[in-house]
Amino acid sequence: MADEVVVLSAWPSMIGMRVKIALAEKGVKYEYKEEDLANKSPLLLKMNPVHKKIPVLIHNGKPVCESLIIVQYIDEVWKEKNPLLPSDPYERAQARFWADYVDKKIYDAGRKVWSTKGEEQEVAKKEFIDCLKVLEGALGDKPYFGGEKFGFVDVSLIPFYSWFYAYETSGNFSIEAECPKFVAWANRCMERESVSKSLPDPHRVYDFVSRQKKKLGIE
Repeated sequence: MADEVVVLSAWPSMIGMRVKIALAEKGVKYEYKEEDLANKSPLLLKMNPVHKKIPVLIHNGKPVCESLIIVQYIDEVWKEKNPLLPSDPYERAQARFWADYVDKKIYDAGRKVWSTKGEEQEVAKKEFIDCLKVLEGALGDKPYFGGEKFGFVDVSLIPFYSWFYAYETSGNFSIEAECPKFVAWANRCMERESVSKSLPDPHRVYDFVSRQKKKLGIE
């Protein structure tokens, strides 16, 4: 029997993009269901009753929640093709550490860049760039975070790249000028079909952010 795979997410969600990339890397076909987060579907509330959040992977009727857990699940279930986590236990721990760093730092730092103004935004931009520089240090001279192969940390981090144009336009700064090695890594990832087809157009993201700013009264 063929696997039945459904993904519940929302198109601007970076963490939802992770799931799409991981499934694409494995060549897994799935049904995608767009969620309106202002009016969550009964299916989402049923499949993730604890957090009531996206993304959710539904595999043969069983839900898996939280994006990094979903990506690890995908890697374990469809392990024959393109392993995302390294086999060495120490390297696996390091990959999980950096993915956790991305979760704890990058989303909040990026959000502060577009949702603030003036001096507060200047502080936010510095914090965001500092986080990227830490990640540049972890990347070193490797093509990908895990070495020669695109893997778990790359999947966790690359979705944020689709928001960079919105951050830069909102904050009037250049990420590439500050973190050229990071942007070179992002462009390398974007050459992969699994990534380029899973990430939305940056201008569409910027339009979405502009609408959010109006709602918040920032503009």
